[in-house]
Amino acid sequence: MTTQSITIGRLDRQASVVTTTASAQPRLFFIDNLRILLTILVVLLHLSITYGHGGGWYYYEGQPDDLTTILLTIFNAVNQAFFMGFFFMISGYFTPSSYDRKGTGLFLKDRFLRLGIPLLVYMVILEPLLVYGLGVNTHGLEGSLWQDLARYFDGHYLANLRLGSGPLWFVETLLIFVVIYALWRRWVMPGVPVSPQRDGKVPGNMAIALFALTLGVVSFIVRIWLPIGWNFKPLNLQIPFFPQYIALFVLGLLAYRRNWFMGLSEAAGKLWRNITIALIVLLPVMFIVGGAEGSTPFLGGSHWQSLVYSIWEQFLCMGMIITLLVWFRQQFNHQGSLVKTMSASAYTVYIIHALVIVLVALALQDVSLYPLIKFPLVALLAVPFCFLLAYFIRRLPLARNIL
Repeated sequence: MTTQSITIGRLDRQASVVTTTASAQPRLFFIDNLRILLTILVVLLHLSITYGHGGGWYYYEGQPDDLTTILLTIFNAVNQAFFMGFFFMISGYFTPSSYDRKGTGLFLKDRFLRLGIPLLVYMVILEPLLVYGLGVNTHGLEGSLWQDLARYFDGHYLANLRLGSGPLWFVETLLIFVVIYALWRRWVMPGVPVSPQRDGKVPGNMAIALFALTLGVVSFIVRIWLPIGWNFKPLNLQIPFFPQYIALFVLGLLAYRRNWFMGLSEAAGKLWRNITIALIVLLPVMFIVGGAEGSTPFLGGSHWQSLVYSIWEQFLCMGMIITLLVWFRQQFNHQGSLVKTMSASAYTVYIIHALVIVLVALALQDVSLYPLIKFPLVALLAVPFCFLLAYFIRRLPLARNIL
């Protein structure tokens, strides 16, 4: 299953503050805590590809057996179904309040600073270092670091120049989305603040189901011509997933206006939790019935498997989002000092995690363990190290104003 990497944490320092008029409501800690969870899932997904080979990634280790491949592919498929869309929805939710506070010029300046600079840093510094490290490991490159990097920029980089390389495709896409939003507010709705409505009616379960069904059908239609795995290389964008990303970013804008995150009921959370569990259990059954010998029909084309998978994906997306929103709002709408620090570092983790987990995996490549055992053990080292390194990076004078 081809996956595209994921998530963002800390795009706007003030992002979790919902403003009504001149005063602000209390910080939505459960959203910050959800960002931590989603960021960790991004790290785990890419690490699982390292040991399960279930997607595109920089580094693969060993040759996994069938059980490892199946279980880690299911893990990846469940995550891919919802977590990047959820990131876009959260980003959309907090975009209007940021725009209202800053206005068009300052809003765009802030977004180009917070999104554009990390995008360039990853392209020009982090990914070349990552590729260099892999080259030393696999080919034993000769010469100094600067000589090898010069060869990289002269050859590979210039021949394959693309924005949004690696996981930073998300940052690039979000930058595109917020620029379009700012232009829309500036030219279509000039001077009209978009304030949350406390009494906004939350869509009913049938409306949510209809939304998921429609989104599934649209995704299926797109994938007839652009199957999962198809990539618009100049921008490193997997368009087959974009119906969900666009729809959920817009849904986040609407959710902010109508205060849907706070209005979702406990009953809705329980219903969609049960639906989510049923859909996860159904996934391996769906693959067996659809043809266990290969996943190609599920990835796109005019196959019934692609239609079923596209609909399954969007229903699971909505189920996971509603389940997690209600659960975290009820149980995790608070932060201690450690969680607060992790929340502040989540965006930085997203930016650096590819380099970190590849280097950690390379350092432990000679440790011989069954992949399903090695994956969680390496994760126990890699995830905390990502957050620890991110914490120190954010303390740097220039980084603290961006990250």
